[in-house]
Amino acid sequence: MFEQFQSLDLFPVNFFDVITNLVVALVCGLIIAVVYRFIYKGSSYSVTYVNSLVLLTLITSVVILVIGNNLARAFGLVGAMSIIRFRTAVRDVQDIVYLFFALSVGMAAGVGLHLIAIASTVVISLVAIVLVTFNFGAPRKLEYLIQISYASSTESDLIINDILKQHCKKFNLVNLKNLGDENVEAFYQVRYKQKEKSNELIRELRQIEHVMHVNMFFDDNDADAL
Repeated sequence: MFEQFQSLDLFPVNFFDVITNLVVALVCGLIIAVVYRFIYKGSSYSVTYVNSLVLLTLITSVVILVIGNNLARAFGLVGAMSIIRFRTAVRDVQDIVYLFFALSVGMAAGVGLHLIAIASTVVISLVAIVLVTFNFGAPRKLEYLIQISYASSTESDLIINDILKQHCKKFNLVNLKNLGDENVEAFYQVRYKQKEKSNELIRELRQIEHVMHVNMFFDDNDADAL
């Protein structure tokens, strides 16, 4: 009975089917890699990752071809793949999305669903481009965090408040840390009246006596300090 189960072919394929599936997977993988390269805006761009998207689509197609040809191989391959551990940290959520994108398209190409593979690649790629082009998901009003380290005094506090009132629509003290010797580190959440004058605000704060340093970040703390 086991021998009959082992020789059961669910999706018999020939050489032409294999080549066709791999070509479709290659074309779709290249499209995915090009779109990723076009829309990526992070600081950790990796050429290796872009190339891996193409290879991952092809490899997934091969895996599906192997699994689909014999039911016994499916169980054996699942057991073999379960011992593999990937320890590379993915820094950006978008990178994970594109990994699933490449896997899904490779699976579709591997089972011979060429129309689904090509159509989904084109549609999802167009959606990704449109989202980036129109900056979808960006907050309507950007808020920032300003970090000020200074020697605390009534005079310094009043001057800082006056400067913030002059340049910001609103500002809130969100954190205050005691650094010792009357030195403090204050974090203000601010929304500028005119974003183009943000450098002027930072410059005026740095000119205050007893102010040691001033940094500005996006509110999600992902931006580099000025």
